[in-house]
Amino acid sequence: MEREEYMDVAIELAREAFADGEVPVGCVIVRDGNIIARGRNRREHGCDATAHAEVLAIREACHALGDWRLTDCTLYVTLEPCAMCAGAIINARLSEVVYGARDPAAGACGGVLNLFEEGFGHRPKLYGGVRKDLCAALLAEFFQIRR
Repeated sequence: MEREEYMDVAIELAREAFADGEVPVGCVIVRDGNIIARGRNRREHGCDATAHAEVLAIREACHALGDWRLTDCTLYVTLEPCAMCAGAIINARLSEVVYGARDPAAGACGGVLNLFEEGFGHRPKLYGGVRKDLCAALLAEFFQIRR
């Protein structure tokens, strides 16, 4: 599969979140060409501020691999990770991050700041803008309905 195809799976998870009344963010984690974890926002239903798509996918991937280190794994997410999620990505030692839409309000991979360029002991490779128009349109539609 190509980057766009993995992002398409993340977009489907974002659509599920949208249908469930959550901010439409979806995430998959890939290792050796296989999706090993999936996540979508669940903050509202779980009453949990940390229930972001990335954090939930990281937890699932750690359990799937039996290790907190997710080296040789790539995280695909429909929205640029926030500071909390970027911190979790660094701590989990993910090799790469691929995101769709940029988040100029809360993004921590270039939108507001880039935590991956700071002096932390691990720096994932970063690729932005994959399927950005689809990802941004889904978010815009959600917030248009909410307002």
